[in-house]
Amino acid sequence: MGRYLLKRLVLILPTLFGIMTINFIIVQFAPGGPVEQIIAQLTTGTMSTTAGISGGGDSGVQNSSVDAGASGQNLGSYGLDPELIADLERQFGFDKPPHERFVRMLGNYIRLDFGTSFYQDRPVIELIVERMPVSISLGLWSILLIYGISIPLGIAKAVRDGSRFDIWTSSLIFVGYAIPGFLFAILLIVLFAGGNYLDLFPLRGLVSSNWESMGWWDQITDYFWHMALPITALTAGGFATLTMLTKNSFLEEISKQFVLTARAKGLSESRVLYGHVFRNAMLIVIAGFPAAFIGLFFTGSLLIEVIFSLDGMGLLSYEAVIKRDYPILFGTMFCFTLIGLVMHLVGDMTYVLVDPRIDFESRET
Repeated sequence: MGRYLLKRLVLILPTLFGIMTINFIIVQFAPGGPVEQIIAQLTTGTMSTTAGISGGGDSGVQNSSVDAGASGQNLGSYGLDPELIADLERQFGFDKPPHERFVRMLGNYIRLDFGTSFYQDRPVIELIVERMPVSISLGLWSILLIYGISIPLGIAKAVRDGSRFDIWTSSLIFVGYAIPGFLFAILLIVLFAGGNYLDLFPLRGLVSSNWESMGWWDQITDYFWHMALPITALTAGGFATLTMLTKNSFLEEISKQFVLTARAKGLSESRVLYGHVFRNAMLIVIAGFPAAFIGLFFTGSLLIEVIFSLDGMGLLSYEAVIKRDYPILFGTMFCFTLIGLVMHLVGDMTYVLVDPRIDFESRET
């Protein structure tokens, strides 16, 4: 197992390099870069006013936020000085060919230097560290609740298949599956966060403004008070699929011959269920853990972050894509990819913990 673990750790580096390379190439062909967006703003504003169209000198310098992607346009007709365009290309780092920019980016990433945001004028690593606690809070507690509810509920449904309990819980699960997480979040706000009914929970932020002056117990209480509604919204939208997957997996294993043999030997139902069925049935559930974690950690929490005004990694990366803030875009992409690769490795390790009979090294040979 140690050799397999070491090999997977070594493979993380070339995999990370390949993913970053592909995404860098894709971004080079994507229209609407940061300088292009400024050209659009400049030309629109210039066309809508009569003053400053031919104004050179200082006014031309102040309004010359343009990008190299505007080739093919008659920039002279808008009074844009090519020298100013070249200055802006140097400012955004587009004065060098793509391969040089990519090599320089990789060299900086080795030192965990993700550059400075184009629009926020702050180091990207500082923004990531600032936003990471929000995403960790949403992803960690949601995944713990989802798995903590779905696995016992799925097992109970499999054991009581066809009973009233199974039918009623299935109805609730299908309702939860049909309602998107963001819509459930809005419903929670209306009911419990000062909407039309109760005002029990705060509407925004991870903690209160006076959190640092509180005692440690009050800090914990305040933290979970703020996280209650966002975590509930994420959990309600994520446990339905996993519950049914757990149930179906257990039903499939229960019907197999080795279970009948174990029961024929006089083993108790709990021993049969948790000593024999559990390990095999949980493998398919564990297989989806990395994808579920990454989905909740970043993608799934984006709308929740917007609704509850939580500045997390999902919102940060989304805004970077919209604004073409490349340092933040590639910095968050690097973090997402690295965490995803590590989580896949954790998933393999969990396989072995659930079923020690699995040997990845022997499978490779």
